[in-house]
Amino acid sequence: MPAGGLLLIHTPRAGLPSGPAPHTAWPGPASAPPAAEAAPVRTADVLPEPFFGVLGQLSVRGTTLSVTSPVRRAVLTACLLRFGQPIGIAEFSEILWDEPPVSATANLRSHVTGLRRDLDEVEPGLGERVRTYRGGQCGYGLEIAAEEFDLPHFTAAVQRGRNWLLAGSHEAAVGALEQAVGLWRGPFGQDLPPTRWFNAHIAGLNNIRFDAYQDLFTASVLAGRTSMLAYRIESVIAEAPYRQHLWELLAAVHCLHGDAVGTLSVVKRCQRLFAEDLGLDLPPGIEAMRSAALNWDREEALRLVASRAQVAAERCQCRRPPRTLPS
Repeated sequence: MPAGGLLLIHTPRAGLPSGPAPHTAWPGPASAPPAAEAAPVRTADVLPEPFFGVLGQLSVRGTTLSVTSPVRRAVLTACLLRFGQPIGIAEFSEILWDEPPVSATANLRSHVTGLRRDLDEVEPGLGERVRTYRGGQCGYGLEIAAEEFDLPHFTAAVQRGRNWLLAGSHEAAVGALEQAVGLWRGPFGQDLPPTRWFNAHIAGLNNIRFDAYQDLFTASVLAGRTSMLAYRIESVIAEAPYRQHLWELLAAVHCLHGDAVGTLSVVKRCQRLFAEDLGLDLPPGIEAMRSAALNWDREEALRLVASRAQVAAERCQCRRPPRTLPS
């Protein structure tokens, strides 16, 4: 986050995928279209305002809003991740503090009041979206529709991309997955309290971000879009160095370009990293890429990528995301 605790305000962009129906936190997967169908890539949809974002620095549409309190940012983030559901006072306290202070309820009430004021500075009346629930559901929540929030757009685009990838429509998969990763403006969880709840969500959401990049790079290889791809893979490996599949894809790109030396260099780097940091042998998929490079076998490298993509896509079909985020 910029100096001074600035909450970045994000203006919606054209060319992003349309979202799921309102109040659907995690869109379910659509049926994979037949491989023979044309691959429509939607580019004209515009996200409605206001647009809330957690994929990177916390964002709300409009202008830059000064928020100095990480707890206040955490309140908005938690409400976004659980939108459509009230968060009870006791649960909110555990979200914001690993060891809630005696004054947790009063502190939370104060931060909610401040958050409403901050949102009203963006747009009069926007603070009313932060609802107070009384009675058996005593707590707070955020009243927004799914299409106003970037996370459901991301999960929907990823699912479309995986469906196309599984169907063998690689160009369409690239289009959908580029839309998905384009929604990210950096890692999730910047400048949030390091509580157990947020740490779990940081790990989980950043993990699905890297999954989406792997799917995108796989589809790009299979679509023959390998120009500058090695550079893009290297940039993600810098953030997630222990992801075996990324190393496989990087080695495959060099092999497909006829660069056996580049492939063997990637294999050596991976082997050293896994041995020194993790005490592991070279992963079998990397070893297979080395064999393909030594035999100057580009077709085998492509077959290995396609085989890995099929297994990964089928696994994702079985591991569908939940309809709502876990508490």
